[in-house]
Amino acid sequence: MASRAGPRAAGTDGSDFQHRERVAVHYQMSVTLKSEIKKLIYVHLVIWLLLVAKMSVGHLRLLSHDQVAMPYQWEYPYLLSIVPSLLGLLSFPRNNISYLVLSMISMGLFSIAPLIYGSMEMFPAAQQLYRHGKAYRFLFGFSAVSVMYLVLVLAVQVHAWQLYYSKKLLDSWFTSTQEKKRK
Repeated sequence: MASRAGPRAAGTDGSDFQHRERVAVHYQMSVTLKSEIKKLIYVHLVIWLLLVAKMSVGHLRLLSHDQVAMPYQWEYPYLLSIVPSLLGLLSFPRNNISYLVLSMISMGLFSIAPLIYGSMEMFPAAQQLYRHGKAYRFLFGFSAVSVMYLVLVLAVQVHAWQLYYSKKLLDSWFTSTQEKKRK
């Protein structure tokens, strides 16, 4: 046994570390992927909270209609996009594969599908803005369609990366499950 302050053990030059146990790659990958997914979930939570705030201000008429427009239809089903993120977080402590799979499936239904619908719903307004320079909905003086398309693009990227990392995490968990069954 080597001590921190004392001399090195007799008969070794420090190069005998090859025999020591190491953490398996799939466990290292699992920790890394969980961390990345958590970061993406927090970014999604910020987007979700901003959308809830915008919708609340629009519905409760806390500001004039010129300041904050009424929500688009796609924003209502997108509010359910918090469910897949919560399922993903619930799957992490015990590496629960079924929660992670449910999270991935519901992400397509509650997150990606409303974003696709939103891009189609806002397209005529974006086309009108691009061709004629006229906007009819505003968000704090900016064209609402421009701002919401930026939000939409950011949300698509967050959810796409979240799905990608979730798939890699699922593969990592399946690898560890298969190794346990072999033993």
